[in-house]
Amino acid sequence: MTETGTLTTSARSPAAPPLLGGLGLFTVLLGAALPLIDFFIVNVALPTMGQDLHASESVLELVIAGYGVSYAVLLVLGGRLGDLFGRRRLFLGGMAAFGLSSLACGLAPNAWMLVAARVAQGAASAAMLPQVLATIQSATAGPRRAKAMSLYGATAGLSMVAGQILGGVLVAADIAGTGWRSVFLVNVPVVVVGLILAARAVPETRSQHPEPVDGPGTVLLAIALLALLAPLTEGRAAGWPLWTWLSLALFPLAAAAFYFVERREDRRGRTPLVPPSLFALTSLRRGLVMIVPFGIGFSGFMFVIAVALQDGAGLGPVQAGLALAPMAAVFFVVSLCGPWLIARYGTRVVTAGGLIQAVGVALLALAAWRSWPDLGIWELAPGAAVAGAGQALQLPVLFRIILSEVPPVRGGVGSGVMITTQQSALALGVATLGSLFLSLVPGHGMQDALVTTLLVQLAIVVLTTGLSLRLPRRIS
Repeated sequence: MTETGTLTTSARSPAAPPLLGGLGLFTVLLGAALPLIDFFIVNVALPTMGQDLHASESVLELVIAGYGVSYAVLLVLGGRLGDLFGRRRLFLGGMAAFGLSSLACGLAPNAWMLVAARVAQGAASAAMLPQVLATIQSATAGPRRAKAMSLYGATAGLSMVAGQILGGVLVAADIAGTGWRSVFLVNVPVVVVGLILAARAVPETRSQHPEPVDGPGTVLLAIALLALLAPLTEGRAAGWPLWTWLSLALFPLAAAAFYFVERREDRRGRTPLVPPSLFALTSLRRGLVMIVPFGIGFSGFMFVIAVALQDGAGLGPVQAGLALAPMAAVFFVVSLCGPWLIARYGTRVVTAGGLIQAVGVALLALAAWRSWPDLGIWELAPGAAVAGAGQALQLPVLFRIILSEVPPVRGGVGSGVMITTQQSALALGVATLGSLFLSLVPGHGMQDALVTTLLVQLAIVVLTTGLSLRLPRRIS
């Protein structure tokens, strides 16, 4: 029997796994939506934050980077702790901490307190989010699992677009004079409801053979991710000082040390933080390779379009957010067709999605070239809608592919690895495409910078489409 078969058997014996009902699934999907919404919700609120807190551009970038980096660094550890202590317990604790840190963000008296609260919010997200996929993997099976995974993918993609729309609406609404603070304070009542529902409807699951926390692996992974993400997110605003180059030089060394330590632990029969043997699963390995450029292009676009529409086209936060409403609406509708399309056509649906997204991005670039600076929801609608349809045929399916062969006993580790990869890619997208756009603006103007960045994203979409041809044709 293969390792996967052995692990699956041990995870399901001697008793049947607990079942995740409809209310429980809704609750964990709510927990999945909150961290992703909060990664993007600040994009359209940044100008207002800067004015109110008298914050410099580099400090404002830390509001995004502090959340994203702490989130990415701690995700795999969050998955391991769920395996060890119980996923429902970590989900509840992470959600409570997310609510408290959101309150701290909303009440922050200055920019540096906001940055610190965002770091705490990212850590809370890292405790909560891995438990969602691990619970789905452990407490569902067969068609129920396929449906749950499709809904997770739809929730993730929709949350990333909806976060930006919601941010614009909340800032403009200025509820009780809270202004930008409402983008964080709105989380508090949602978390209270989520905690009540989770206590009633989410079953407790954990690994049948939990392993202790991999201390050396955790430290080395944190060093590697920090060495890569910190200079890329802060380097441009800080003027690329010496520490940024030293940090980038440290990254390959830390990554290599992490790999060798994890491989040694794996060969000794232990379960390291990220087991190299997990990458023997073809579906996981090839899916992760594809999700990196997809995440970079997606988050880079979301950041750039928010800045361009407000600072260049002169739109308010509501108009800038609602400009992406066609993308969100089409994404939601098309993603619901995902399970049927996969059953009929297999993973070539992902390739078709890449081609459709490429057409959408090309239409967005054409609209920016022809209509600038009169760029709003109607000019962007055709490209945004087509791009949303393409994304809906990729992201939910990729999540299913990556975790399709991961045994339930390693559900926390597998989901942690996947979400860490996705979150790191999202942070890299803001750092790379965002930096490219902002560096082009002074010399070439906002229009040329936007068109150029969209063409770079188009090239990234072409890359993901090519990589999709290497995915397994069917999801096991």
